Amino acid sequence: MLLFVGLGNPGPKYAGNRHNIGFMALDRIAEDHGFPGWKSRFSGQLSEGRFGSDRAVLLKPETFMNLSGQSVGEAMRYYKLEPQDVIVFHDELDLAPGKLRVKQGGGHAGHNGLRSIHQHIGENYGRVRLGIGHPGHKDKVASYVLNDFAKAEQDWLDDMMRGISDGAPALARGDNAKFQNAVALRVNPPRSGTGTGQAPQGKGPKQAPTPRPEAPAPQAEPEDNRSPLQKLADKFR
Repeated sequence: MLLFVGLGNPGPKYAGNRHNIGFMALDRIAEDHGFPGWKSRFSGQLSEGRFGSDRAVLLKPETFMNLSGQSVGEAMRYYKLEPQDVIVFHDELDLAPGKLRVKQGGGHAGHNGLRSIHQHIGENYGRVRLGIGHPGHKDKVASYVLNDFAKAEQDWLDDMMRGISDGAPALARGDNAKFQNAVALRVNPPRSGTGTGQAPQGKGPKQAPTPRPEAPAPQAEPEDNRSPLQKLADKFR
């Protein structure tokens, strides 16, 4: 069993913030995969379900970002999990918008939610880093992450959420490559067609086969009404 943790801040005031993209990811997974309604547990919102035969727990800490580790630690101890069984979905300034990376262990890079989780369970947990881009200067970071995604960002954001939901079963099985590929197929779908204007192989209307020319009908031999004596006489002419 795995514990999927989405990071964000509770309440409608923060719901659309860039900092809440982790909450958004878990909401989409829960909705698409038929997880039951959220319940208040471990100082957060929790939903427990399955991806096929793989059991998973989704957790959105409601302690505010800076204290996220408290909720994660409580849930991990209750389910008797190890840090390696925890995967945290969080916003990532160092990745371009729409980019995603899976990482196991490592530092918190100044992210307050990760910093708190480090303090409660150590650093050996998994992360799904959700790129939101950087405002360009460190003094603008706080206001940037605590502001809503712009309207112009909604398309790639929705594509990313769809891809995360598509790939969630693979992530639960430990197939990180397949999970990342599922997101890439949504965010950057392969182009269709070759630019030649021709229909792809196997597509489009079928051409009727060209009919083969018919062979000429054999000519009938004229009927021979001669008597045997006439035939013999004609033979010697």
